[in-house]
Amino acid sequence: MLRLGGLLLLAAIAGCLEANAPELVTGDWGGQHLGLVASTTGASLEYDCATGKIAEPIRPDAAGRFSVAGEHYPGHGGPIRVDEAQVKRPARYDGLVRGNLMDLTVMLTDSNTVIGTFTLEYGRSPFVFKCL
Repeated sequence: MLRLGGLLLLAAIAGCLEANAPELVTGDWGGQHLGLVASTTGASLEYDCATGKIAEPIRPDAAGRFSVAGEHYPGHGGPIRVDEAQVKRPARYDGLVRGNLMDLTVMLTDSNTVIGTFTLEYGRSPFVFKCL
């Protein structure tokens, strides 16, 4: 009986830990100059003149903060040629989620260059200017 009680206690503790685990960031997030579409496996980003990719789930901690590695693809004006090689830069995406708002800072890790800090809103369409 004692053994069964111990197992039930462990199951209850595991259930509480799971209930308090941070939720993944998913869905469409938009703001000025950036849109982010997140899923349980990562995210894609579209900037004014660039794109980005995150190949891991975005899981904020208890305070709403997260930091994930990804890639940044700078764009350029005009059409993309069929034989054109896409430039890929390593990036870090640091963020803070507060309810339906997210602050996201994008940094190129090979040069420590900050691309920018963006405020995104869940469910909002992004306002992005395309390169000309």
